[in-house]
Amino acid sequence: MAFTDVGSGPAVLLLHGFPFSSLQWRHLVPVLAARSRVIVPDLLGAGASSMPSDRPLDATAQAGYVRELLAKLGIDRLAVVGHGAGGAVAQLLVLDQPGVEAVVLLNPDLLDAPRPVAERAGFAHVDTPEAVVSAIRAVLGEGARQRARITDELIRAYTDPYLNHPGVLSRGAADDRGDLVGRSPELEAIEAPILILWGEDDPFVPTQEADRLNESIPSSTLGLLPGCGHFLPDEAPETLVPLIAEYLRAMYLRAPHGHDDGAKDGVVMLQLERRPPWVDLAEDEADDWFVDDDDEKESSS
Repeated sequence: MAFTDVGSGPAVLLLHGFPFSSLQWRHLVPVLAARSRVIVPDLLGAGASSMPSDRPLDATAQAGYVRELLAKLGIDRLAVVGHGAGGAVAQLLVLDQPGVEAVVLLNPDLLDAPRPVAERAGFAHVDTPEAVVSAIRAVLGEGARQRARITDELIRAYTDPYLNHPGVLSRGAADDRGDLVGRSPELEAIEAPILILWGEDDPFVPTQEADRLNESIPSSTLGLLPGCGHFLPDEAPETLVPLIAEYLRAMYLRAPHGHDDGAKDGVVMLQLERRPPWVDLAEDEADDWFVDDDDEKESSS
């Protein structure tokens, strides 16, 4: 299992969705690494990890591989962030891995439901490099609402690891979560804080399922992101990154904001978009034309 290990401090584990790789977290890693040790694996059969033909790739198996990695790294206290299929693995970790203290789930697969049919459909018979490209391009095109963010360069980056192993996609898509249905009631016993973030326009899993998951976990909080589909890490990084970083700061790291005395009331103003250039220009022009009454009197006397 290939992985990145960067930063220092309490550990945060990032688990990507299907059929992608750790590249999903390229925007989040540098922000979290400023305060945490960030572990970012490619799940088995994805990215730079091995593409075995004789190892199971379902959620239960992936959770087992991740637990082995955590043991090897000596990590016994952590927070977990998971998207899609990685979100299902994250749910299994919080159920089975001692020391999971906080979780963030992004449009996660549900333990008591099959993988979204629309997401699985294009991968059932992928057996050539051309089919790999077509399937990944199709699922991104259907699942994203902020399609301008899904560039050809990004599609190539997600596609390249599978070109020499096209059958891995079909095997990964065959994970229908059937063996996990009985585990769903266990979510009611979770005490760790959980933040669920969901693209409001997800065409694969409707927001009713987000509400149902939120209601099944007493310690969870649900946030809907309007105008976004299934692939939040790629569609809305400017919104997602500060939300996750602030949630983990408060609920896991228990760290202060680190701002000056003026922000000690706990209110932090966060500007999500750049100020238009004309705003600053207008303010400068206003300053140039402003004349203080006293100055005017002095100049005329």
